[in-house]
Parts: sequence; structure tokens; C-alpha cells
Amino acid sequence: MEEEKKSLSPWSWSVDQCLKEYNTTLDKGLTTEDVQTRREKHGYNELAKEKGKPLWHLVLEQFDDTLVKILLGAAFISFVLAFLGEEHGSGSGAGFEAFVEPFVIVLILILNAVVGVWQESNAEKALEALKEMQCESAKVIRDGVVLPNIPARELVPGDVVELHVGDKVPADMRVSGLKTSTLRVEQSSLTGEAMPVLKGANLVVVNDCELQAKENMVFAGTTVVNGSCVSIVTSIGMDTEIGKIQRQIHEASLEESDTPLKKKLDEFGSRLTTSICVVCVLVWIINYKNFVSWDATDGSFKFSFEKCTYYFKIAVALAVAAIPEGLPAVITTCLALGTRKMAQKNAIVRKLPSVETLGCTTVICSDKTGTLTTNQMSATEFFTLGGKTTVTRVFSVDGTTYDPKDGGIVDWGGYEMDANLQAVAEICSVCNDAGVFYEGKLFRATGLPTEAALKVLVEKMGVPEEKNGESIQEATNDSDNGSSVKLACCDWWNKRSKRLATLEFDRVRKSMSVIVREPNGQNRLLVKGAAESILERSSYTQLADGSLVALDESSRDVILKKHSEMTSKGLRCLGLAYKDELGEFSDYTSESHPSHKKLLDPSSYSNIETNLIFVGVVGLRDPPREEVGRAIEDCREAGIRVMVITGDNKSTAEAICCEIRLFSDNEDLSQSSFTGKEFMSLPASRRSEILSKPGGKVFSRAEPRHKQEIVRMLKDMGEIVAMTGDGVNDAPALKLADIGIAMGITGTEVAKEASDMVLADDNFSTIVSAVAEGRSIYNNMKAFIRYMISSNVGEVISIFLTAALGIPECMIPVQLLWVNLVTDGPPATALGFNPADIDIMKKPPRKSDDCLIDSWVLIRYLVIGSYVGVATVGIFVLWYTQASFLGVSLITDGHTLVSFTQLQNWSECSSWGTNFTASPYTIAGGLRTVAFENNPCDYFTLGKVKPMTLSLSVLVAIEMFNSLNALSEDNSLLKMPPWRNPWLLVAMTVSFGLHCVILYVPFLANVFGIVPLSFREWFVVILVSFPVILIDEGLKFIGRWRRQRIKNKIKKTM
Repeated sequence: MEEEKKSLSPWSWSVDQCLKEYNTTLDKGLTTEDVQTRREKHGYNELAKEKGKPLWHLVLEQFDDTLVKILLGAAFISFVLAFLGEEHGSGSGAGFEAFVEPFVIVLILILNAVVGVWQESNAEKALEALKEMQCESAKVIRDGVVLPNIPARELVPGDVVELHVGDKVPADMRVSGLKTSTLRVEQSSLTGEAMPVLKGANLVVVNDCELQAKENMVFAGTTVVNGSCVSIVTSIGMDTEIGKIQRQIHEASLEESDTPLKKKLDEFGSRLTTSICVVCVLVWIINYKNFVSWDATDGSFKFSFEKCTYYFKIAVALAVAAIPEGLPAVITTCLALGTRKMAQKNAIVRKLPSVETLGCTTVICSDKTGTLTTNQMSATEFFTLGGKTTVTRVFSVDGTTYDPKDGGIVDWGGYEMDANLQAVAEICSVCNDAGVFYEGKLFRATGLPTEAALKVLVEKMGVPEEKNGESIQEATNDSDNGSSVKLACCDWWNKRSKRLATLEFDRVRKSMSVIVREPNGQNRLLVKGAAESILERSSYTQLADGSLVALDESSRDVILKKHSEMTSKGLRCLGLAYKDELGEFSDYTSESHPSHKKLLDPSSYSNIETNLIFVGVVGLRDPPREEVGRAIEDCREAGIRVMVITGDNKSTAEAICCEIRLFSDNEDLSQSSFTGKEFMSLPASRRSEILSKPGGKVFSRAEPRHKQEIVRMLKDMGEIVAMTGDGVNDAPALKLADIGIAMGITGTEVAKEASDMVLADDNFSTIVSAVAEGRSIYNNMKAFIRYMISSNVGEVISIFLTAALGIPECMIPVQLLWVNLVTDGPPATALGFNPADIDIMKKPPRKSDDCLIDSWVLIRYLVIGSYVGVATVGIFVLWYTQASFLGVSLITDGHTLVSFTQLQNWSECSSWGTNFTASPYTIAGGLRTVAFENNPCDYFTLGKVKPMTLSLSVLVAIEMFNSLNALSEDNSLLKMPPWRNPWLLVAMTVSFGLHCVILYVPFLANVFGIVPLSFREWFVVILVSFPVILIDEGLKFIGRWRRQRIKNKIKKTM
């Protein structure tokens, strides 16, 4: 335990102490016996594979849903009743048709389960992608022998490892010594830092410090971009920083919560269950006397199993009617269509529910590097002295990428460069080891990003001679797709000034330099580095005409003042200088020169770089994307707060946030800007208070655990959080957020696999477009959910009225299932294409607990549902009892009319004797006849096929008209005409077409227990159905009047 505690802070130990603690030496490393012992204790250097859920568990999870359980119950009971009917060969349910209903329900549930299992099994790919970041082999010293290709998984704590340029770091290690003057490691994917980080062997005094401050540690999964070193392995496998991230990703996946829509649908399912139970019990109570009776004469109960079964079937029909079976399919279809729309806007949705979640996003937590910024360093301005030492000339540079043709120098005078500007161009191009290449759609840097940006600056400056400039400008336009870009101006300078030797960068002097042979045959030293350091070692400055002037205090003050202005803008400033009087190096030509030994000793570089001639300063930065400022304004108007969480330093983060207008220019940032460590050190109540305050926030130097904790706190406060990121360090927070958004171009595979959505263009403004699309989709989903629910309410009332009145059932379960799944499906899906409101991004985000159906909407649909029920039952009763309706004859087919009382007591028909007879009637235009010669009472069972068809047709027609009502929740059809959504008209045609198919195809008509209708009967159907539009128009008018009244009251109180 003691050793584990010590291993937590090797950065705070000296190299000797570290070697002692791990019982190893730099020259011999560990012995084979030591390695074996430590492997038994620590295991292999690999990330643990979390046990996935077994397939049977995943399948069972798909059925853990209220609506699904109700459907399962309904399917089981339907199957039992169908089986009993088949066995006894009695009742209208006997035969193949009776098994259609349970079969279709079970098929739907199986398809839902298959989709659910597929999505679940793909959920944890982030962990696999994380493992791909691990290195495969390492150069290790063991038993005093250098082993060049030891598998990285075999490393143990205490191993001595050599790292070189291009190596991927195999474990977390303490740097024990540099083999070159500098060591730079690219660790942005782990920490979010925009630039490669300098590493050294000196101890870090602070025990508890953030990853960025551990300058003597290299971490697994990062890459060496410059230099080489010897390191001691301190942590392996799951104990490394990348291992901790894997653990956090796994923990975050366990905390994943349901989407707001899923919660609402579950709540709806629970209420629906209660409602179904209540209605079923009521049906049984109303009809108990039909199957249970008390014989007062002999004091015995009489129970009719056949009638009990009949009313049980009615209860099953109620369940089928009440459950919108097509709702899951329609929601999935609408979300899928939404993903296609978003993909066209560069937002690729990986998980369908994320489309809806976007619509109620209240906070966007954004990474800075690569999301708000381009993640490409660029020179934005530079200055040199003019004709006097007190006058500076400032040049602004446009362009935000490594593309040499992206922008240019503002008010640049072409190629007639004076001596100072020529010196700037020469130093930037020759004192430089970087390059630019083109890959896919992006220009990328090889080497240090700052140096690549300097080379791009030189391309924008051109070269002194006008003739050469013209030809070079043409050459610059030629770059091979997928290869290095030809930087013609830099090439011109490199040919002009031949590079002889390099004095590499180190942390002490904070500069690098090169010795070059000028065209005149003399040697010159070109230097670039930290501006203050360069200025301190400069004795002269060069003016625009090329003359040299001694640097006095006033000149230094002018330069430092301008330098201070640039750093306050968040610019990284590099000073440029040169030196012509090189002493013993004035005739240096190659390594054979007597003074070459001094170039091998980095401690002598400071003496060489003295008495410099100061030229100017270049300001560089990772610039914000041009469109981000507008997107931030859009978020503000939409009521969405933006928080920036970055691993970069505080001043740079604040400068970028001010530039993108997250903060105003003079805003006090003391309560809006914190480092991750500062914020987490505050009491929990204070942290909640800061997060709940309106306005933007920025958290810098944030580690993965900081990001995760901020997201968790926001979710606990009831916020719907969207988190963006591109690095490995972002993955746990991406997984935990309500919607994780990864970068498609610069994002790591780990971040993409942990996310719900990927931005194809890495652009923050794409998120805002996606939010608008998500809001529109939610509104449309709400429209079709309400449409389907209102239709189901009508079906329930229809069956309830049938049972309450005691008349024969006017629709059977398989017909209701057809309506819910097929007939309602196309219009409901088409409602997903409703055009978005113009002001959709000027409204605040909806609350996650907002009701899907409020009290007024419920009243509206109860009224509509009541009409649906009355109309479907009414036409059934009309056919049996009335000769005509509104002047349209109903008895042209020759059927027998009965009284309403007879219809109510149809079950007692057998006791009516010879007083009751039923005439045959015709169907299908007289081609077929329905006769009741053997038993006139079949008129109420087999003979109800025509009125049942009328009831079903009225239900379908009403629901088609009702879909027009759903075009807008409040607006009249006069303001929102049907052609605003042509897809709805197409869908209505499809649904009517499908209904006609089952009416006029004999086999299907037999399956569904219906018959063809004549033109006269269709006319009656339309007459009964159309009033649903007029009723809802009246209800919409009342709703608008109520809302206006409330607004007026609010205005008066104000």
C-alpha cells in the first residue's frame, strides 16, 4: 500500500529518489527476476476489458418498458382466446384470422428488441478505440542490455525506456534525462493543450498539480514530436492516465439516463396502464349481468363462460385500442428522417434519441481547441521598427489556417520589402523545421504548429524581387493533394541562405537559432524565441532602411509596450533577431570546423546568441472560427448558455472567449473564469451557485475529471447538457452528457465512439443549426404523438360505448391493430415534415419536465375522441335502426331494420322465437349475398360485417381529417393550409389506398372481417367524418382566445 501511495507523485521526486523508490538503475534497468515479480503484482500493461452484458440480458432489457409489457399481455391473452376458439370451433374468432392479432403484436415487439439489442451492443466501442491508442512496442533496458522491441504490454513499473521522435509513449513515465537539448510531446488529445509541451527532468515541487503542470512526466498514448529521452515507467495499464479515462468512460456509461422524450413516453405508458385497467374494470362492471346472474328461486349463481370470454375479448380490444402500437415505429422513422436532415448540415447523429434531446438543450459545454478555434496556429500580426526607434510598424494578417492562400497581409505593398521585412521573412523561413501538407480537406502542419504558421506567413509576404515574386506566387498555387505543400517563397529563402548548423531550443534561453551562409559568402546567425528573452540579449535594432541603431531604454520600452498589447490579446509572441559578427563561427562550414565542439554543448548557446540585432515580433494564435461569434449570439437568443471547458491556459482561453463575444470587452471575469483546480476547490454550494448564474463561463486547465464533474453538476441541477470535445480527455464527459458531440475531422476515435453526434466540419455553429433542427423535430413529434393519442382515445371511447350500450362490437381487435399500425402510420410520419416555426431559435428551450399533453390539450382530445367514438358507434347503430341519414338511403342493400332496444338485447335473440326474421342483403354491388336461413340471430354476428365495415371506414376517414388538424397545434387550417406540408397529403392518399386494398381484395377482406362499400355508403362515411375538422377548428379558436386573455392579464399586471 505504501508503494502505491508513493507511485502517485513521482513528478515531485528527484531522479535519484525515483530510481531508489522503483529499485532500478538507468544503465542496467530491471533484472528478469524483478520483471517477473512485478508482473505478478501489477499485471500486464494493458487496459482492462469490461465484461459486456450477455445477449439474453440485453434481450430482456428491451422488454422492460411499460407499453411493451401491456402489448405482451394483450398478445398473450389474444393468443389464448384464439386457441380456445380454434379448439372449440365456435365464435367468430375461430380460424386463422383470430391468430393475426397476437402474431402481428409479437412481430412488432421482436423487431423493436432486435433494434434495441443492436444499438446496445454498439454502445461501448469507445473503450475499444481507446485501446488502439496504446503503443505496441518499446525500447527497454533490462539486465544491462538494450532491447529494441519489447511488447509494450510487458512493461512493468521501474522499467527504463528510451523514447525518440515519433514514438508513442507506452506507459506513464518519469523523465530521467534528455538525450537531446529539448524534448517536446504532443499531448493535446489527453490534456487539450493546443501546442506540443516541453518536457524536462527537473522535479515539480507541487505534489497535487494538474496534468499540464507535470513537466517531467510523459503519459501513455501521447507522442514524442521532438527530441529523445530516457524515462522510468511509473504506472501501467489501468493505473495510467489513459486507464483512468477508460474507467471514467465506463462509469459514465453506467450513469446514462433516459432522454426527455423517453421519460415522457414512460410516464404516458404508466398513466395509460392505469387508464386501461380502469376502463376494463368499468366494462366488466357494466356487463357483469350478461355472464353472471343470481337465480332467486333456487338461490344459485349462473355463469356463462361463453359470454364471459366475449367480454374478456372486449377488454383485450380496449387494450389494443388504447395502445398506439405504431408509435415506436413512427418515432423511429421521424428521428431517422431528422438524422438525414442533420447530416446535410454536417451533424452526423450516431444515436437516434439524440435528435430529440438536442431540442431541449439548455447548456452547451464546449471545448475550445478545434471547436471554437480552428486548431491551426496562424500569424495574426507582426511589427518591426520603422524609420525611427520610437515608431513601430504593425502589420495585420488575415487567414486562420495553414493554407498559404487563406487570407493575406492587410494593406501589403506587394513584393518591395525593405530590409526589416526581408529579415523577418528570412528568419521565419530558414530558422524553421516545420512543413505543411494537404490531407483530405485540411492543410496540416508537420513539426511545430508555430513554425508551420511562420512559414505560411512568409508565403503571404512573398520575396523581395518582383520578378521572382510573380513566378513564386504561381508556384505556390501548385500543391499535390494528399502530399506536402510546396512553399515556394520559403524554398527561395532556404536556397538563398544555406543552413550550416542548428542551435536547438532549450528552456533556459527560450530560443533556437541557425547559422546560415548568406549570398555574399558571410555567415549569419538567425534567431527566434520568446520576445522578452530575445530583446534582453539584443544590443542593436534594425530600422526599415537597414541601418542599425543601438537599443536604448526608450526603444526597449516601445517594443515591450507593443509586445504587452499583443500578449493581452492572447497572442503567443515570438521575437526575431540576427547576428553578423560571429567571431570563431564566421567561417564555419561543416562539422569538421574546429569550433564545432561548442555546437555540441547546449550550455554554450547562450554565449553565441548575444549582441543580437533585434528585427521584430510575430504574434501567433489558434484563431477562433469566423462563424462562432454569430453562433454564440444565436445561443443567447435561444436561451442556451455556453460554457467553455478547455485544457489550455487561462489567459488564452479568456482572450478567445472575449473575441467570440461570450464575454463583453470590459466584463469582470472573476466570477466567470476559473481553472479546473480553482473551481473544484470551492465548496459544493458555491460551485452550484456559479454554474446556476446566467451568462457564459470558462474553465481552463481542466482535466478529464473536472469536465466530468462540471457536466454531472449541471445535470443534477436539471440542465440538459450538450458537451463537445475532440480529445481522449473529453471522452468521459462526452459519455456522461445528455448529448456528447465529437469532432469529425480533428476528433480522436475515442471521442467519436463515446459521442452521440459527430460534427463533420468540426464547427460550433453546426451545433446551433442542429439544435434548431432538434427543436423543429420535437415539435413535429409532439404533433404526431398527439394525433395518434387522440385517435386512440376515440377508439377506446368507441369500444366503451359499445360495451356500455350492450350492442354488438362494432370493431374487432385486428381491425384496430391495422388502424393503429398501418393506417395511422403514414400521416403520423408525414407530420414529421411540418415546416419549422420562423422564431424557433428565439424561444427559450423547453423544460425537460414540460408536459407532452397539458390539461387544455387533454380536454381537446377528449372532445375529439368522444366525437370519434360517437361517430363510429353511431354509424353502426344507424345501419341497423334507420332507413336513411340526411336524406341518403341506407337500405338499398335490402337489410332488415331493427329497433334500438332489439339491438341492445341482441344476445337474447334466441328467445324472440319466430317473431324475428332477418332478410338477406347484398354486398359488393349485388355480386354477393349475406343470408341467415338457418339462424336469424346470426344477423347480429355474421350479419354485422357491413356496419362493422362502415364503422372502420368512418374511423379511418376521421383520422385522416384529424391529421389535418394536427398540422398546427393552434393555427387554423386557413392560416396553415394542408399544402404547407405536401407529404401529409401524399400520406393521406397512401392510407386511404391501403384501406381500399383491404376492402376490395377478397382474401384481405376475409382476414379483417369486412366487405366492399358502394359509392352511396362512402358518401355517408364522409358526411359522418368531416365534422371532426369543424369541431377542432372551434377548439383551436377557444385555445387562441384563452392564450390571448392570459397575455393581456400579464400585460396589465406589468
